[in-house]
This record gives sequence, C-alpha cells and structure tokens, in this order.
Amino acid sequence: MTTDLFAEDLNSVIRQHSETLAKQLYAQRESLFPPDAKKQMRKFTSGEAAALLGVNDSYLRKLHLDGKGPSPETTAGNRRLYSAQDLQDLRQLLEKTARKPGDYLPGRREGDHLQIIGVMNFKGGSGKTTTSAHLAQRLALTGYRVLAIDLDPQASMTALHGVQPEFDLPEGGTLYDAIRYESPAPIRSVIRRTYIPNLDLIPGNLELMEFEHETPRALAQGNAGLFFFRVRDALAQVDADYDVVVIDCPPQLGFLTMSALSAATGVLVTIHPEMLDVMSMSQFLRMTADLMDVIADSGADMSHDWMRYLLTRYEPSDAPQNRIVAFLRTMYGDNVLNAPMLKSTAISDAGLTKQTLYEVDRSAFTRSTYDRAVESLNAVNDEISALIQKTWRRG
Repeated sequence: MTTDLFAEDLNSVIRQHSETLAKQLYAQRESLFPPDAKKQMRKFTSGEAAALLGVNDSYLRKLHLDGKGPSPETTAGNRRLYSAQDLQDLRQLLEKTARKPGDYLPGRREGDHLQIIGVMNFKGGSGKTTTSAHLAQRLALTGYRVLAIDLDPQASMTALHGVQPEFDLPEGGTLYDAIRYESPAPIRSVIRRTYIPNLDLIPGNLELMEFEHETPRALAQGNAGLFFFRVRDALAQVDADYDVVVIDCPPQLGFLTMSALSAATGVLVTIHPEMLDVMSMSQFLRMTADLMDVIADSGADMSHDWMRYLLTRYEPSDAPQNRIVAFLRTMYGDNVLNAPMLKSTAISDAGLTKQTLYEVDRSAFTRSTYDRAVESLNAVNDEISALIQKTWRRG
C-alpha cells in the first residue's frame, strides 16, 4: 500500500480521465459536424457512381441527358455528383430493364435466407471494427439492405457512424435491450437509420457487458433457457427487413460472442499476419471449438454457410509477413480470402475524423494512396459479396 501523500485512488483517476476524454470527443464531433452534429455521406463523382452501379459513365450521362432517374448535382466545372440516395434510385430504375434479376438489386429473393456475418477475433488490433464498418457500408452502397450491429462494448463501430455512446445512449439503445433476460425490448426499438440509405445500425456501449454478468446468474438460477439463441431470436423479428446483418463481435469469447456465433450464417475471422497474432489465434480457435461443442451438445445446429480468414493490415513488402501469409494459405487453402486488407495510412487518417475510407473524399489524400486502399477494401468486400451470392445459389 502506498504512503505517498499525493497518491490518488486509481479508480478516481481513471474515471476523471474517461470523463475528460468523452467531453473532448464530443467537442470534436460538434466541430466536425456542425450545427446539428449529424454526419452525412459525401457525394460521389459520376465515375464512382458508375463503378458502384456496374455501368459505364457514358451510360449514366445519357440517362441524365434523357431526363431519366434522379438529377445529380452539377458543379461549376460541369461535373456530376450523385448522392447515396441517387444511387439507390438509379438501382431501382436500372433493375426494371436488367438482363437478369439482381443485376442492380443483389439482395434476397424468395427462398433466400438472411445472411448474418459475425466478424471476430480474440486479439485486439486485428482490424475487426475497420473490417465490419467498411463491409457494412460497401454492401449497402452496392444495393444490399444491411443491418450493422456493434456488439463490442468498446463501441468503435458506433463512434464511426456518428453516435457517441456516452452522450447519445444515456438510457440504453443497444442490442442488450433486446436480448436481456427481464422484459426484453423489441429489436426494432434499438435500430437506428444511418446517413447511408440501406444501412441501419444497432449501436453498442458498455451496457452490453450486463449480458456477460447476467448470463451466469441466469444459468445458476436455471432460467437462462438457451441463452446462446438470444441474438438469433431477436434478429428473427426483423428477418424480412434485411439481406445481410454484419455483427462486430467483442474481442473475447464471452457470452455475447457465443450468442453471435450461434446466430451467424457466415463467420469472418480477421488475422494480422504477425507471429504473435497467429499464436494467439491458435488458442482462440481451440477455445471457440470447445465452446461450440458445448453449444452443439445442447442441441443447437452449429452449421454455417461459410467461414473465412481475412488477412488485415497486410504489408506486401514485409518479408516475415509474407512467410506467415504463405504458411496460412498452405494450411487453410480456400478458407483464406484471396484479397487481403492492406495496411494504409489513408484508413487510419480517415479514422481521425471518425470516418471510413468510403466517406472521405479522394482529394483529401494522395491519389495513389487513396486508390490503393480503396481497391484493397473493395476487393475484400466484393469477395464476401460473392460468397453471399453463392450461398443464395447465384453467380
């Protein structure tokens, strides 16, 4: 025990630092997104819009000149800028004359089941939240109806989408409300629209930890039921509203992660290709398998449509990383996504203003840096989109 006259209780210091940081973050948000502190999605150039829609820029121009579809904003230099809502309206228009159904609206059709993707890793810093946020946004921008769920109490994906947990969620509003044991709320009551059409969000905050604390008590009292189905059963209430659910899982194998795993139809495990990370992943996979055995023994169907490993923060010029990548590909084969997520200053720089790379204008970066990072993200997310289509027996 310290005898320093100036010593302070550690909990007091930490609480004071937490409150100071929260106020500074709130002030930063107010300055970034005045006057109502709400984020908006940037507009897309005609070239970006054409690429997202899968058509030629000249065709988009013809539609505009013919007065078909939404009218884009025209700049002084006669450049056309399209909003995310314009893109969605164009999809609806183009789908009517598409060669085959789903060319422009790739979501579910009759008989297709909801895709629930759990993004997970046991070790922090593996790019899990970056992956989840960019995947959810890319799927929404390419025409899927997406629900993003922040199941991580640290709530980084929530903050990326303009919601600051300490100030915006003082009385709940996370998935915990819908999966708690006493008087669960309807899941629709915690779903928020975002500034991107087709993308809704269930934010996270520290309240999610209550599920970790309450589940052991409920199990001891014999009234937890099949606790690992709480997330699945909550999502069943909105099954018809979405094509894809993306869950950013906590970075540990607790009850929240187990429940998310039980709900998932697809599992994406992020790996930073460094030896320490790979060694910790070995333990993570072993623990996951043991826990899933327990769940399966309770009568749950633990089959999934797919499981993939995503290499994150990958540096092609790093020789040790390349050896580990080769090792993983040899060991796991097709279970490793072909496209890695490259390490990029553009992604981290965008994060400084609580934005994803899809939200930042290309002019904010060196073109080659931005293009390289976006191409990497698109390749990853479009490979996952192809997996979704394959699950629905298309493509």
